[in-house]
Amino acid sequence: MAQARPSMQDLIRQRTRAGFVGRAAERALFRGNFETPPHDERHRFRFHVHGNAGVGKTFLLRELEQIAREQGALTAYVGDSSGSVPEVMAEISRQFAAQGRRLKELDRTLAAHAERRHEAELAALAALDEQEEGAGPTVSGRVVARAGTVALGMVPVVGPLAGMIDSEELAGGVDRFRERVLARFRDHEDVRLVLAPEQVLTPVLLRELSDAAASAPWIALFLDTYERTGPYLDHWLHETMTTDRHGAMPATAVVVTAGRRPLDTALWGGLRDFMTDVPLSPFTEAETRGLLAGKGVTSEPVVEEVLRLTGGLPVLVSTLAESRPADPDDVGDPSATAVERFLKWERDPARRAAALSCALPRWLDADVFRAATDCPDEQLEPLYAWLRSMPFVSELGGGRLRYHDVVRAPMLRAERNRSPRGWAARQRRLARTFGGWREEAGGDGDEPWTDEKWRSLRLAEAYHLLCAGERDALPQALRDFVHACDAGAAVAAQWARVLVDAGQDADAAAVAGWGTELTAALDAEGITSALGLLLRRAVLDVPDQARARVVRGDELRGQAAYAQALAEYDRAVALDPELAVAYRHRAGIRGELGDHDAAIADLDRAVALEPDNSWYVALRGEHHRLARHDAEAVRDLSEGIRLDPASEFAWASRGATHERRGDLDAALSDLGRALDLKPDYAWALARRARVWRALGDPRRQLADLDQALTLSPDWPWARCERGDALRAAGRDAEAVADFDRALSLDPAYASAYASRGASLTNLGRHTEALADLDRAVELRPGYAWALCRRAVLFAALERLTEARADVERIRELDSGALECFSATDRAVLGSVLASQD
Repeated sequence: MAQARPSMQDLIRQRTRAGFVGRAAERALFRGNFETPPHDERHRFRFHVHGNAGVGKTFLLRELEQIAREQGALTAYVGDSSGSVPEVMAEISRQFAAQGRRLKELDRTLAAHAERRHEAELAALAALDEQEEGAGPTVSGRVVARAGTVALGMVPVVGPLAGMIDSEELAGGVDRFRERVLARFRDHEDVRLVLAPEQVLTPVLLRELSDAAASAPWIALFLDTYERTGPYLDHWLHETMTTDRHGAMPATAVVVTAGRRPLDTALWGGLRDFMTDVPLSPFTEAETRGLLAGKGVTSEPVVEEVLRLTGGLPVLVSTLAESRPADPDDVGDPSATAVERFLKWERDPARRAAALSCALPRWLDADVFRAATDCPDEQLEPLYAWLRSMPFVSELGGGRLRYHDVVRAPMLRAERNRSPRGWAARQRRLARTFGGWREEAGGDGDEPWTDEKWRSLRLAEAYHLLCAGERDALPQALRDFVHACDAGAAVAAQWARVLVDAGQDADAAAVAGWGTELTAALDAEGITSALGLLLRRAVLDVPDQARARVVRGDELRGQAAYAQALAEYDRAVALDPELAVAYRHRAGIRGELGDHDAAIADLDRAVALEPDNSWYVALRGEHHRLARHDAEAVRDLSEGIRLDPASEFAWASRGATHERRGDLDAALSDLGRALDLKPDYAWALARRARVWRALGDPRRQLADLDQALTLSPDWPWARCERGDALRAAGRDAEAVADFDRALSLDPAYASAYASRGASLTNLGRHTEALADLDRAVELRPGYAWALCRRAVLFAALERLTEARADVERIRELDSGALECFSATDRAVLGSVLASQD
């Protein structure tokens, strides 16, 4: 079969590599590692390259990648264009696919992560309403109250805690409170994909790597610019490589990282026998002379000038060598930099102008190159190909390029000093270009900040406006920082970074100062602290202050600081009574705290402000459902469906309302429609299972519960529901296994104790059954169904005094409660009441 023709990128990489000089010891060490089997104590599983900017880390990493490929390794190179662990995994998958190894399961899970994150408002509305006493375990609706929910920029979670989270539970501590709330999230796998995607994605990645290892002798992952990516990668990488928490990493995998600093000894210090530290220093004089000689630069005066100017920094040596200077030229200005020397030696004025112009953007592609250089079409391709081949230009991925910082910084300085007015004009022109592309991109309707492409263009536009020194650029960037925080911590960090970069590149101290302080606040205490700094010191108009208060409230709520979060929402509403989103978010936290009337009142206001917002209307319907206002729930959910017929959430919620009202045909129809729209909607499947139960169809009931648990295996409520279905079918041993699993996930799940107690009674394990029923009643003293099961068990054990006490307690709770139990139970309980001690 004919070989595929190499691409331009392949040829550029081959030519660049052909001229690689130096680092012989490091290359030999890495190559030798592939000749040492993983079980050999001399084999190393991780290499860490570190050294100052310009010392050649990226060049070496690319060379090591080629060495790994020569050994038959599947490889992936990831720089700092990836801003999170999921993005790193996506880049690994993309590069593996280009080498003929698709990671299909990982791609599917990454796609689900992106979808669930986008739909987190729907997934977060994970509340379960309380089922009738006597029909099985009573499960009140609860919601996730976990740090990070709203930090990701998502909307509030609806969740009624009234009647289920009492003062004793709250006194038990925030951690227990959040655990119990999380346990009631109705689509647990969606929650994990949004809140802790690494926990879901990492096992998938490791399975894929293990599968790949069966057909490839080695797997090599190269993670560059670790000084930027390490903050989110380092702990994840340590956990993935050194623990089996997420599964097994194949022994034939080698990880190579590169950054400016050595590794954190507190984290990695005890693993020296499994790693190799690769510190890089500037080239020795011999290495520098060798590289220059390889490019035909042998004139001693020129070599001496290169040695003087570069200090042996490989990126500068390579840059100067590429121009093949034949004369050292006049030294001239003693402050002249190596880059200025390179540009003087480059005799083609078009190339020289292009190199300088393309230093202005933070990243390049062919479109940005055209906008920055404004060169004729016939020169575009050859000039762009030349620039791509330069040693100081590296690929970011996705077709983007970036100058090396060591080269770009002096270029910018030279251009700014040469013509300050020309500098500002060119920055404004680039800002207009990116702004025009941003307007074409459009974003996601009213929420463009959720669109990554739109954000990237807005970020570039803001950078160039800041560099141009536009009067409103800094105030606007600070206003945008509020929206960046709403889009998540990673986006906020990007926005703070652009302030740092623009401040340094344009020598604007105020801009750099804001970027530095916001970055420090984000690193130390997160979005709450950064927004606090902004609210204290920035000049924000009233709507932006209100929006900042909402985002800050979301962060505090995610940290379970409910009183402080509510205070922030109150301030937002006071600042801007027309801000509908503030009422919506305040409704969410009021619902979580059980104040449904206040939550519905807030949503009344939100709907009045935005009557065509289908989500607000559906949210109000959900609150009504959870408050058992069935008529109002059906009204709002029907209106939500009218406004957005594709809202699977509204269909499922209305179906659940119909089921509770006894309209089983309508419930089946609505839940079926929800599942047509979203076939993997675990909550809708579990709710439909209840309809099948009411219709006397246990086969379909169990089928839906099985599917729901396949989608969300760690969902305690669904485990309990299936356990009840199995118990009703006489399969008590299997039921106990489900109850065991539910209680391992939520040790404070009263209904699971009660149900397991009932199954253990059926199995004749009376001592264990009584312990479970005691625990259920301890957790919920007014739990009539558990009291009934315990009274029946006491009667069977002939402990009639205790049985009679439980029966009397049931009557105290509700004089008609005994009528709700089965005829068999009533007969037993009646005989207990009629008996004498």
